[in-house]
Amino acid sequence: MTDLFAKCHGDGGYFGKFRKLGNKYYSQPVLEGPPDTRMTFRGKEVVMWAINNYLGLTGHEEIKAVARKSLEKWGTYSPMGSRLLTGNNPRHEEVEKKFADYLQKQHAILFNYGYLGVVGTITSLIGKNDQVLIDRLAHASMIDGAMLASVRGRKAIPFRHNDMNHLEELLKQTRRETDGGILIVTEGVYGMRGDIADLKGICELKEKYGARLFVDDAHGFGVVGSQGRGSADLLGVHDKVDLYFGTFAKAYAAIGGVMAGEYDPIEWVRYNARTNVFAKTLPMIYADVVARTMEIVRDGDHLRERMWTITRRLQDGLRELGYDLGDTVTPITPLYVPTGTEEEGAAMIALLRDKFGIFVSGVTAPVVPRGIILFRMIPTAAHTEEDVDRTLAAFKAMRDIMKLDLSLKPSRLNE
Repeated sequence: MTDLFAKCHGDGGYFGKFRKLGNKYYSQPVLEGPPDTRMTFRGKEVVMWAINNYLGLTGHEEIKAVARKSLEKWGTYSPMGSRLLTGNNPRHEEVEKKFADYLQKQHAILFNYGYLGVVGTITSLIGKNDQVLIDRLAHASMIDGAMLASVRGRKAIPFRHNDMNHLEELLKQTRRETDGGILIVTEGVYGMRGDIADLKGICELKEKYGARLFVDDAHGFGVVGSQGRGSADLLGVHDKVDLYFGTFAKAYAAIGGVMAGEYDPIEWVRYNARTNVFAKTLPMIYADVVARTMEIVRDGDHLRERMWTITRRLQDGLRELGYDLGDTVTPITPLYVPTGTEEEGAAMIALLRDKFGIFVSGVTAPVVPRGIILFRMIPTAAHTEEDVDRTLAAFKAMRDIMKLDLSLKPSRLNE
């Protein structure tokens, strides 16, 4: 007889080795101070490249003033209850209307967390004969939503990343096997790689085969496209995306999320997404904050221009040093660095943080193939040229100290 908790004493499970270390260095690092380009790690100031503060809105004084005013009016607890019972407020509906107008869609719905919005949307739409087709590199929230939806419908099927030929094969197969609905699920901007989904190709195929499209644009929302409307707007197919989802946890520097689309599907999700029906509604303080933040984002071309100035300086400098940045076309800056062992990758992180005061997060297997460490960096409108130059000097020194062979292109191994 096996004790259920037996597994908890070993180093299995997600990030088990780091859990057993228990030192909160590589996982759950304790960072002091408000989220910013400079923070304190283990008593030392570091340049921060691991926070998705794209437009530099953390600490924005006007947004903080809105939060203080809202806190005074509503407290931390309002409203009490789910939206369907006692948690609805005219302000929620007003904010949803503002986002629908901004995103040029008929209707919108707020969620109290982006993750829950994605899971709830996918699971609420899939019925017995329906099929989910999902990009194999999609975020965990979409994967979880697709897996949970499989309990009610057909088993979700992944298609090769941005491979339109494979997607079309699956669409043909699905149409042969069922007369149910089809939901194609993809990110807009891919949060680890920095590339953008082939939304033009997907939209052509979804119209050809009568499918619907859900785009989670967490890293594109507020960052790319006209007035920050996202990746589909950037590619000229925003009007063809059936359900557009943006989270407030990145460029908006808040929590929650919003989905926009036609009226009836949005209302269906509102009444059928268990993550909405059985969860407390988005607190008023966040409803007030994101309403004002949306206006700042909408009118924030100068912030996006500054973000791109820093991005180009960082990415061009890293490429000149020989680092492999893969296929990124966005501010997301992934460095694929060859390592002999996991210990060597850990030594790189420690060298950057402890010797040079550069805080980056490193990702290893199974997220990327063994023998690679992925440093994922987020340049923002708040970073300075000095931050970039200090960071480039650190990566040059690391390259030389560790004697890295950067002639390889390890990003190709992740395909």
